[in-house]
Amino acid sequence: MTASLKLFRRVALAGTALTLLVVLALLIGGLLGVAFGVAVLAWPTKAAVALTAVIAVYAIVAGIIYAALGVFAKSLGAGGRIGHVLLGLFYILAGAAAFSSLQRSAAFLAVFLTIMVGVMWIIEGVTALFVLGDSGAKVPTIIFAVISVIAGFTLLASPLWGAVLLWWFLGASMIVLGAMNATRAIVGRK
Repeated sequence: MTASLKLFRRVALAGTALTLLVVLALLIGGLLGVAFGVAVLAWPTKAAVALTAVIAVYAIVAGIIYAALGVFAKSLGAGGRIGHVLLGLFYILAGAAAFSSLQRSAAFLAVFLTIMVGVMWIIEGVTALFVLGDSGAKVPTIIFAVISVIAGFTLLASPLWGAVLLWWFLGASMIVLGAMNATRAIVGRK
């Protein structure tokens, strides 16, 4: 067996292994997406609290890492070290504050994100109108801009209801997209 044939077989086996990893990732990701979507729709408050807890854990871990970087990184100057330690402390405080009342933190996070989405939709709609002259599709651009601005103001008018609707939409989307990814993994394997 020649050296080039051996190399070709190794590459082919690596490609097969990579394909199996992609299929497995699609399947696991899809099933997790469906499970998360079902949890969001069946137990919206518990799912929001659980997600807030995950974010709080992330904040605390990131804070510890930033603080450690500030303390132990010899290559950073004084400003960089102090900045990393302060950032680490803020992350840790934010995570601890979230843990002190997960339900309140989840509600705050939901309303905050809804307001941010509302503002972004308004800005996106207004921006679409500003570039209308450069657009080859003026009518769709105007329709998009009007819908985007109306949707943004609707979210801002009632952020709590907007958060509920966005959460339901997220849950339904996760079920549909997760199922589609799992189907891609199973059907694409053949």
